[in-house]
Amino acid sequence: MFKVIFTIVTLVVSCFGLQAQEFQGMAVYESKTSTADFKARFEGNKDITPEMQKNIEERMKKMFEKTFILNFDKSASIYKEEEKLDAPGQNGGGMRMMGNMMGGGGTYYKNVKSKSYTVDKEFMGKEFLIKDSLPNLKWKMEGETRVIGGYNCFKATAIRPVSTSDFRNFRPKKVDDKKEEPKKGDAASVDTKDKKTNFMDNIDMPKEVAITAWYTPEIPVNQGPEGYWGLPGLILEVSDGKTIILCSKVVLNPKNKVEIKAPTKGKEISQKEYDETVVKKMEEMRDMNQGRGGNGGMHIRIGG
Repeated sequence: MFKVIFTIVTLVVSCFGLQAQEFQGMAVYESKTSTADFKARFEGNKDITPEMQKNIEERMKKMFEKTFILNFDKSASIYKEEEKLDAPGQNGGGMRMMGNMMGGGGTYYKNVKSKSYTVDKEFMGKEFLIKDSLPNLKWKMEGETRVIGGYNCFKATAIRPVSTSDFRNFRPKKVDDKKEEPKKGDAASVDTKDKKTNFMDNIDMPKEVAITAWYTPEIPVNQGPEGYWGLPGLILEVSDGKTIILCSKVVLNPKNKVEIKAPTKGKEISQKEYDETVVKKMEEMRDMNQGRGGNGGMHIRIGG
């Protein structure tokens, strides 16, 4: 009798262990970034017709409103933007570049056991493979609760540094925000014509942002969208500066399993090196614009 009970217990334990190993989930996230600062740049501009305004807003919506799929298991996940076909005549390359800078593009793989991430990015025709450590977010557990998609969620907050290649939190600097140019004849004005200004001087980019996350212990995985992790349950919503990422659907143990593995294509680079590369390339683009008679300011091409 004891042998029979022992056999049954062993089989049950083995089944649970197998299920834990094979466990996989899929979550759909809707990401939306505020465009108020961009729209303010066009308001009152007599050169922009209502038709142009509508076209710009449609392009901006595509860049700032995205859908992502997160496939996850107990230790790793891949987070990827849902692929959409570009309309005929659209500037695919330019839109892809801006999409990358607004949080899209590539496959974001993170492994919570090794506390590392890998993401492939295409920027200005070159492919990069960013490999780095996951951010050590010091979460503060709050007392608030709410229900998201039928799951009981708990609130947590943290502060995280901002990547200079992630343009979702930047805004173009107003003329009043810039340092006053030295007057002609002042000692400080000598040779300023030949000096190059940093590309980042023309924009306001916070060094860090406050994050609010909602996670559910009912899905006990240490995962979430993008680089978010470190909570005792799947993160279903993140408010990150100007961006809100909200889970709209969860499927546990889907019939069609997805291979969760890190991307391998591209030049291997750290996050810091990639950020520096993006800023350098943007400076080169600005200098080219100056050479064509531009004013050297920040220009983003929205149209095709």
